[in-house]
Amino acid sequence: MDDKQQGRSSAVSNPPVTSPSYLSPGLRIKGDITGNEDLHINGNVEGSISVGGFRLTIGKGASLNAETVARELVIYGDVKGDLRGKDLVEIKKEGSVRGDILTSRIMIEDGAFFKGNIEIDRSNTKVGADLDTVLARGKDKPA
Repeated sequence: MDDKQQGRSSAVSNPPVTSPSYLSPGLRIKGDITGNEDLHINGNVEGSISVGGFRLTIGKGASLNAETVARELVIYGDVKGDLRGKDLVEIKKEGSVRGDILTSRIMIEDGAFFKGNIEIDRSNTKVGADLDTVLARGKDKPA
């Protein structure tokens, strides 16, 4: 009896591979960005960014003035604002961050710039905490 007669397909089912969405260097966005996929930013963003359980990469030429939430954040560019990376925040040697970081793991390469506070989150919260949670934490800080 062959595979088709036994009700099995001979084709291997693989999950679809998706590439990240990109914001090019020529784009300037003022407002909120939300999504459910990986995002790579090379332009300028002012507002808030939430990609939940996905990866956000800030490219070398990018400039952000934003509250940011993602599963993983990789910073090559300039960021001003609080970061919430559920699994990881990584600041590369070319990167610059001015703001507070809440994450379960952090990596800061030699040569990177960082000014702010780091809080290691050991709780078992759901992946990709929502942006409202991060913004609410910011309101509790003394001025």
